[in-house]
Amino acid sequence: MQFFDSLGRYRPQALAVLRIMAALLFIEHGTMKLFGFPAPMGEGSLPPLILFAGILEVFGGLLIAIGLFTRPVAFILSGQMAFAYFMGHAGKSFWPAMNGGDAAILFCFVFLYFVFSGPGAWSVDKR
Repeated sequence: MQFFDSLGRYRPQALAVLRIMAALLFIEHGTMKLFGFPAPMGEGSLPPLILFAGILEVFGGLLIAIGLFTRPVAFILSGQMAFAYFMGHAGKSFWPAMNGGDAAILFCFVFLYFVFSGPGAWSVDKR
């Protein structure tokens, strides 16, 4: 177990990698809503609530990626994902894998973790 115990010294860097990767994946959801990239989200114009979600995902994701205002932004994004799950997914099925809400739940709890953990290494907040 000494090998795993020695990995603890890399905890801030591992947290930063999680923060950056989660943010990049989150930004992708926003760019689909706002710019139709890498694929458009639905046909025609999107409802204002979806467009607002896209703005939060792109700009909030960018702030999380660089580690600026990590805790308050993560709190807002965690709430957004909880709201998105219950408004857009939960009514379709009880099971997240069946209702398409598994990503929303995962983002919700990853961002909630950042509220408590902070950004880790390599962040503007740490400078």
